[in-house]
Amino acid sequence: MFDDLSSKLTDALKRLAGKGVLSEDAVKEGLREIRRVLLEADVSFELTRQFLERVQEKAVGVAQLKGVKPGQQLVKIVYDELVSMLGEKQAPIAFASVPPTIILMVGLQGSGKTTTAGKLAKRLKLEQKAPFLVAADVYRPAAVEQLATLARQVDVGFHGEPGKTDVAGIVKRGIEAAQKARARSVIVDTAGRLQIDDEMMAELAKLKAAIKPHEILLVADGMTGQDAVRIAKGFHDALAVTGVVLTKMDGDARGGAALSVYGTTGAPIKYVGVGEGLDALEPFRPDRMAGRILQQGDVLSLVEKAQGAIDEKEAEKLARKAMSKKGLDLQDFLTAMKQMQKMGPLKNVLGMLPGVNAQVLKNANVDDQRVKHLEAIVLSMTPAERADPDVMNGSRRLRVAKGSGRTVQEVNQLLNQFKQMQKMMKGAGKPGMRLPFGRGGGFPGMN
Repeated sequence: MFDDLSSKLTDALKRLAGKGVLSEDAVKEGLREIRRVLLEADVSFELTRQFLERVQEKAVGVAQLKGVKPGQQLVKIVYDELVSMLGEKQAPIAFASVPPTIILMVGLQGSGKTTTAGKLAKRLKLEQKAPFLVAADVYRPAAVEQLATLARQVDVGFHGEPGKTDVAGIVKRGIEAAQKARARSVIVDTAGRLQIDDEMMAELAKLKAAIKPHEILLVADGMTGQDAVRIAKGFHDALAVTGVVLTKMDGDARGGAALSVYGTTGAPIKYVGVGEGLDALEPFRPDRMAGRILQQGDVLSLVEKAQGAIDEKEAEKLARKAMSKKGLDLQDFLTAMKQMQKMGPLKNVLGMLPGVNAQVLKNANVDDQRVKHLEAIVLSMTPAERADPDVMNGSRRLRVAKGSGRTVQEVNQLLNQFKQMQKMMKGAGKPGMRLPFGRGGGFPGMN
């Protein structure tokens, strides 16, 4: 997400760093580069112009403060304006004082609307909002069955009437079923079209009038760039959407849609889809996203992700054992790997760390399948072999390679890296000991 925009924008700002005073000519020169970067990222021309005018007005004449270079001050100015462009502050779902809160999901066909409804249901369930899914897409084949499957996976209530076409009636009966089930939120999945047309908008307007939803969330494909902005404007003009969910943002290196939607429509981005899994839906926080774009990291989101995924007691147990005389064994390594996998794709996690260059990360060989291969190797060992890897002779290594479907070379590599990690852990508590991450040390397989 934002890889290209992040690396190019950061490079442009670096060129202005180190100057004693930011003269008008210096600022204009730097902003010309930033304008090119934003337009290449698919940000609308008008929003780019407004953004640059605000930055220039605040930046020209900024002198060096004690301990703060003008270049650093410019980064702060750009950061503040990015936050403003992205929506200023987080816009959570506005829950009704008297449940259930009715959330109407709208959007074009292929934007990921039905899947997003399932993801939102999972998130609201974790937030104790007792969600209930209602299938109101009466046109797309198997749409009702797809939502029913998602409801089973998330383990939430569901209402659908296959074969019926009375959309308003289906949804009203679905809301009644949700009330009987004591649901606190109702997510209504509506039909999409290949493009915006008057017939679809009339149907949605009629449904809106019939059920009076508390939230109307537009689901838009973030990969479509300026098309996503045009679609958002069309839906907002017709229905007054209360928020936007941008999907497939993990595959959008440019990020122009995210930077343009709020400024064009005034409708805040409430969530972004960052993967295929049902847990790959993140609340959109403008301040944290601006930090990611400027390669300042997003440590708060990383901590929240870790808190939600990692068993605290298990982590403490591993930490104590790592620093003990005995140290970690391969069973502990397997436990730690499983905890890491819960946090999602490794590249996404690394992208939240401050100072991680987006271009370097983009080109890095971070293979999540590698973790699964290592897991298969460890699981093919006996408990005794995991507890004491030193017993792994040639015949044992061959057996493990065959059992895991990997090569003997991969088994040897894992065992060698694990031995290096054990040495590193044992020396970690010694005064002046430096951890050799990136030079053969560190977590096996995490090169």
